[in-house]
This record gives sequence, C-alpha cells and structure tokens, in this order.
Amino acid sequence: MISFVIPTLNEEKVLAKLLQNLREIKTIQYEIIVSDGNSMDKTLEIAWSLADKVVVYREARRQTIGQARNLGAAQAQGDFLVFLDADVHIANPDDFFSRALNHFAQDPQLAGLGGWLKVFPEMETLGDRIGYGIFSNWSFYLHNNVFKVGGNCGEFGMIKSEIFHKLNGYNETLAADEDFELFRRLAKIGRVKTDPRLLVFHTGRRPHQIGWAKLLWTWTLDYLYAVFLHRSASKEWTVIR
Repeated sequence: MISFVIPTLNEEKVLAKLLQNLREIKTIQYEIIVSDGNSMDKTLEIAWSLADKVVVYREARRQTIGQARNLGAAQAQGDFLVFLDADVHIANPDDFFSRALNHFAQDPQLAGLGGWLKVFPEMETLGDRIGYGIFSNWSFYLHNNVFKVGGNCGEFGMIKSEIFHKLNGYNETLAADEDFELFRRLAKIGRVKTDPRLLVFHTGRRPHQIGWAKLLWTWTLDYLYAVFLHRSASKEWTVIR
C-alpha cells in the first residue's frame, strides 16, 4: 500500500484539487494523510471531507515542514510513503504510481525515488523552464542517477517506509532543504533515483511571487549549508499562498 502524506498550512485554494486527483487512482491500494499546521482557512474542512486521516499540529510555535511530514508519516500504514506538496497534480496517477512501484520491484536496493517537475503549462514562464529544468530536475538527476549522493525536492518524493523510519524521517530542525538532506541520507544506505518520466505538475508559486533571482540565491545558500554544515541557511521558510 502507498501512504500519501501532504503537509498543509492554509492551502484551501489548491488542496481539494490534489485530493480529488489522488482519488482517481483505481488500481493501487492507498491512503491519504493530511498533516496540517493549524490552518486558519478552510483547509481542514477540505481535508476532513476528502482525506483518510488528518493530523493537526496545535502548538503555538510554527512547525517546520519536516515536522509536518514526520507527523503524517507516523500515521501511515503503507509500505511506501509518498510525500507531496499541496499544489501539485499528477496526470494519469494509476500509470504514474504503477511505474513508480515498478522501480522498487525491479531494484530491491532502491530506497528513494524522485520525479520531474514542471509548472502547469498555463502558468509556466521561461524562467520556470530554465530554473526548474536546470537547477531542480537536472541537478537532482545528476545527484541521484550519476553521482549517487542523493538529492530531491519536496513536491514529490517516494520512500520505502521501513527505511524512512529507520532513518527517523526528516530532520525537523531544518527550516529548508529537509527533503534534499533526507535523500542524501537515503543514498548512504540504499539507492536513490530520479525518473524523468514521472512528471509532476505544480503551480511554481514561489518563484512567481519572490522572483527567480531571489529563489536561486536562497536555494544556493541552503544547498551549501546542507552539504557542508548539515543545517539550513534559512531560519524560516516563507509561506507563499
């Protein structure tokens, strides 16, 4: 079984579309878990109506994304954990996850799997094609498939549940790059892979709001801090909605 884990914080604009998208799956056993950071909009109402499980973080201090993903994963019963951001969409999810599961079936040493990101065509800019193409997709392809050191983004990551729990999940102290850091740890005990045919659409809302120049600078700093200092440069990951 696949357990989908979706961290949310005020995601009423996009969450229903993702949950309905996942409900299109007919050939694979799955469960949907929403891990919410105490949303103030209609996110929880949507989650309770469309997800199988909802866990809510109630502490006053804002949680990290790693905490949200770990809280969701703690409720999961699946053999595989699929972590998705709330603003993504997967065309033909039955085919997508059949292909993803086949990767794990063919390679018993595979611990983590990533896909290929693309902004929705009606929203995509030239900056998106360059930024996500080079600094996300091809970068993670090289990290995983060529250099074998591990790296991934938060929009989509599929991990063997047993290995995830063995590594104690995401590093909850990191404000950013927790997804990248986890795949680096996965690469030390198993294989990691990026499949360009696993296409994941998303809104590209962060570079659209703050600009590609600022985002690339932030990515670069967080990357260097994660690789060499084992922490993130960002003190808090700005909420973009």
